[in-house]
Amino acid sequence: MRFGVLFSTALAWAIAFEGYVTLKSQAIQLQNGTVYFAQPPRLVEAATTYQDTYVWGATYYFTISLPENAGEPLQKITINQREGVDYIRFDREDTYAFEGTRRKRGQKLKLKDVTSDRKSRTLSLTFEPPVSPGKNITIALKPVQNPMVGGVYLFGVTAYPAGEKSYGQFLGFGRLQFYSPSIDSLRWHPWW
Repeated sequence: MRFGVLFSTALAWAIAFEGYVTLKSQAIQLQNGTVYFAQPPRLVEAATTYQDTYVWGATYYFTISLPENAGEPLQKITINQREGVDYIRFDREDTYAFEGTRRKRGQKLKLKDVTSDRKSRTLSLTFEPPVSPGKNITIALKPVQNPMVGGVYLFGVTAYPAGEKSYGQFLGFGRLQFYSPSIDSLRWHPWW
């Protein structure tokens, strides 16, 4: 009798857990049609190739992990400059994305649209086709130039699942630090 009760309890837990996993891996859709990720992506890293102010030719990398159990593919990313003295403008034509990380690059991803809104300091990227769950992707942004004023610059990253009416889930802040060169380093620089 005791073995039967233990077996029934274990079976009930297994069924409940299996149901939880199944629900967890499906997208969440509200009655009004709004689609959410079941498990949102995660901002893994933000980095820049050059940390000096005024520099031309830098690239800013934002790496995002889309979990297997996201429930929906990734359709769109917005990157919003939330903090920093200077407004950093990006060359939309040179913006690109790829699978993997900045140090271990994979296949290039096709971007359907790259738009910017100066007023809100937001850059939006739409993937075509949407990125399947279970991948790490990196977005590479080319600023016109690094900011003129050093300090911490924060970029809020938001991810949107595929769908006509999708809810953007905030992934966190990418933090980039820029440094103003000292007078001594300018004085001894070879091009002065």
